Parts: sequence; C-alpha cells; structure tokens
Amino acid sequence: MFPLLPPTSPAKKWLGFVTAIWVQAVSGNNYTFSNYSLALKTLMALTQLQLNNLSVAKDIGKAFGLLSGMASDHLSTSTILMIGSVEGLIGYGVQWLVVSERINPLPYWQMCIFLCMGGNSTTWMNTAVLVTCIRNFTKNRGPVSGICKGYVGLSTAIFTDLCTSLFSSSPSKFLLMLAIVPAIVCVAACIFLQETPPASSPSEEKQEAEVFIIFNILAIVVAVYLLAFDITGPHGHVLSLAFAVGLILLLAMPLGVPLYTFLCTSRTYSFDIEHKALEDPLVVQKALLEKSKESAGVKVADFEGFKQRPSIGEDHNIVQMIQTFDFWILFVSFLCGTGTAMCVMNNMAQMGLALGYSSVSIFISLLSIWGFFGRIISGLISEYYIGTHAMPRPYWNAVAEILMSLGYLAMALAMPGSLYIGSIFVGMGYGFLLTITVPVASELFGLKHYGLLYNILILNLPLGSFLFSGLLAGYLYDAEATKTSEGGSTCVGSHCYRLVHLIMALASVLGLALNVLLAIRTKKVYTEIYESKNPKKIIMGFSASAKY
Repeated sequence: MFPLLPPTSPAKKWLGFVTAIWVQAVSGNNYTFSNYSLALKTLMALTQLQLNNLSVAKDIGKAFGLLSGMASDHLSTSTILMIGSVEGLIGYGVQWLVVSERINPLPYWQMCIFLCMGGNSTTWMNTAVLVTCIRNFTKNRGPVSGICKGYVGLSTAIFTDLCTSLFSSSPSKFLLMLAIVPAIVCVAACIFLQETPPASSPSEEKQEAEVFIIFNILAIVVAVYLLAFDITGPHGHVLSLAFAVGLILLLAMPLGVPLYTFLCTSRTYSFDIEHKALEDPLVVQKALLEKSKESAGVKVADFEGFKQRPSIGEDHNIVQMIQTFDFWILFVSFLCGTGTAMCVMNNMAQMGLALGYSSVSIFISLLSIWGFFGRIISGLISEYYIGTHAMPRPYWNAVAEILMSLGYLAMALAMPGSLYIGSIFVGMGYGFLLTITVPVASELFGLKHYGLLYNILILNLPLGSFLFSGLLAGYLYDAEATKTSEGGSTCVGSHCYRLVHLIMALASVLGLALNVLLAIRTKKVYTEIYESKNPKKIIMGFSASAKY
C-alpha cells in the first residue's frame, strides 16, 4: 500500500524516516568490538597492542567514508545503502567464519582488511540516512539528528542484548548477526527512504516537531526496556525469548506514525499565500537582510561582486570549509571527545578484566544506552534553547566534554562501581557530541556538500582511535602487562589504565575550551537562526519601530 503513494505523500515521508531509524538501529556495529575482541585475541594469540591495532583498522574504515560522502551527491539513497550492506556482509561475514572456526585464522593483514570493510560499511548507511533525513527535515535538524544518532547509540545494546538472550553471548553468533541483519534492513530502506520536499511553512514545521516528540517517546521506551533487561541480571530461556520478541515489537511501533498519517490523508490544508510568505522564516530572514543593506544605502548587488568567500552559515565547498578557523576548532574539539570515547569502547573488555570483571556486557550496554539518552536529550534541548534564547549549539558539546572528563576521572580512581559511573558519563557525553556536531556542521557550512562534510568530520573516529586506542592505550597497557605463554599479554589491577584515563581527561578539558571558543565565535549565526524561528517576534519588532 505505502509503495504506491507519491513521493510527496506525508505517509511515505514518515515511512522513509521509520526505515531510516531501523537502519540506524543496526548500524552501530563499529561500537561492538569488545563483544568479540577476546575471541580474536585468543584465536590469533595477539598482544594488546596488536588487538588495539585491529580495532584501529576497523575504525580506519570510517576514513574511507569520504567515498560515501562524495557519492551522496551523485548516487541515489538506495544505491548507497546497498553498497554499505554488501560491504558489511562481506566484512563481518569473514570475521564470523574465523571466530566460529569454520576457517583457520587469516593472516593479520588480511584480518585488518576485513575489519576495515566492516567499519566502512556503516559510513555508507549513516551517510544515506543522515544526508537524506537532514534534507527532508531542514527545519528540525536537532530532533532528527538526536533520533537518528540515538538509535545508533542503542544499536550496540540491541545487538548485545539480543545475542545474550538468544545465543548466550556467543561471539560467533554475534558476528553472524552483524553480517546479516543490517543487510536485510537496508533492503527495506532502499524501497522507502527517499529525498522529499522539506516543510515549507511554520505550520508544517510545527506538525513535524510534534511528530518527532512521538518518535522520541518511542525511542525512550526502547532504551528503558533494554536498560531493564541489563540491570535485572541473568534470565531464563523463556524470559529471554520473550524479551527478544518484545524488543522486535517495540522497534516496529514507529510504523504507527506513517499508518496514522496515511489514514488521515483526506485532511486538506489551505494557506493564504501572502500570509505564508510573511511567516516563512527564510523569507523573513531575506527581508531583514535586504532591509539592513538598504538602510546602509547600499544595494545587495553591490556586495555580490566583492564577495570572495561565503560567510559562516552559508553553503561552503570543501576547500572553502577547510580554510576557515571555525572548521578546525570543530574538528579538533570533536577529536578530543570522540577519540577518547572510542578508546574506552575498543578497550572495555580489557578494562573490565583489569578490574576483576569476567563479563563486560553490562558496561557495553551502559555505554550504548546512556549514549542514546545523550543523543535524544542533546537534540531536543539544543533545539529548544536556540529557538528561545539563541544559545549556540556548541555549548552543548562543551557540556559533553565535562561529562566525559568526569567519567575518565572516575575510571582512573578505580573505586568500587567506578566503571559503572564512568560508562554512564562517557556514554552520555559521546551521545551529546555525535548528535550536536551533525547539525552544527550543517548550520555553519551549509547543506550543499553536507554528505562529504559529515564524512570529513567522521575522520576523527579512526584518527582518534589510532591516537588514543592504538598508540596511547596499547603502549601503556603493554608496558604494565605481563607476557602469557601463548605469546599475548595480560594485565590485572587498577594501574593498567590509570594513566590512560588521566590523559584522556585532559584531552576532554581541551575539547571543552575549544567548544566554548566556537560557541562564542558563532553567536551571530545562531542569532540569525533564532530570528528565522521567531519571525512573528521580529515582525512585531519592526512594526513597533515603524511607529517611531
């Protein structure tokens, strides 16, 4: 029924968004390395440095996300999704063959290639979803980013808990899920996820915002459901199976939104053209610009001839973007946060073992679930404060860095329960960063080349993984560890990662300072966004001034 709807149908637009949510819910496989890293370490007799470099190879796959960014300007959404699903099927499929011992362990360099392919597969999925959704809902970028990135955050917990409930946390079954499930979901998304015209009036924008509240509520229900499963301890076979069925039903519940929209398509809306033009934020913003230039006695055309490069807030090409100081502030601050968080995610199995935990599934789930809460909260709250106080969005990235630095300090103390606290704080801070940076990039540098811009920023994930996980954590851990008879290394005690956590806390403080600087420098951009979101206030202000 839905596929027969025209592309501009609201029901099909929302159905596309639902499939985008599903893609995001299965595309967080890059954060699941700790679930099977010990199996790889044992089978291949690796040192911690060698294992960390395998995780770096996985993250380097994101560096090749530049290809998906460039492709997003030339290929359809469905094509990009299919490329990602096939690549993931091969990359994780080969890892499954190795871990399940259906084939002998491959040479180290070959394993690096297949982990890289698995890591790169998600860049195609994320690019297809984020570029399409941001363009479809340009007036609600914060909530869109929060919901999409929120489900990415839940992805790790979804895979981990499903594997725990159905397959008793088997690493080989886990990898099989990572190979097959995303491919199936991407096929469904290929049919429905397409670019559609964004909201063209304040009333449509308001309707979209109301619908996003429903999506946020449904996402929170899923997160609470996963959290309840994690904190209630071991479960029997029947209860675990019931949990899996319930989770699948909860993930299907967003389908109610397009179904309701389809049933209500008989409703018609009429708009007065002059009134619509008056209320359209873009029209108001353009009118204000024209008025300000006319008041200075200069025509707009006079400026166009002298304009050499776009201002912050306008569309930039990649060369223009990297020539701005603001881009490098955003890039380095993002590196300080995401790089340190990737180190925790890639090394959680060894961090838990060092502190005496035989299983780290609970910590991986905590990182994922609280990362989700960080994504949802930051998307909503940043959008609210822009619309009410013109508060620059980078301030919320500064909040994220504070949370993460506190998390690293808690882990460095290695007191009872500190790993739980650290996982919650780091997960939430990482969720803030991933969600806030997506709309910030589009607001500062435009949507014209957004696919490539997004993937340039995502270069921070492999770069940060290499610096903080491959080099910092790998070398410092092996310096504290003892050699095993099989040729690997192991370390037990709070000293194993203490210096690593302290250095990462300092990196987060640097990220905090950079984000505050970026917020101050971009205050004007967010003032203009505030004015575009509140055209009536601006018009009333002009009317009042006209009386005098």
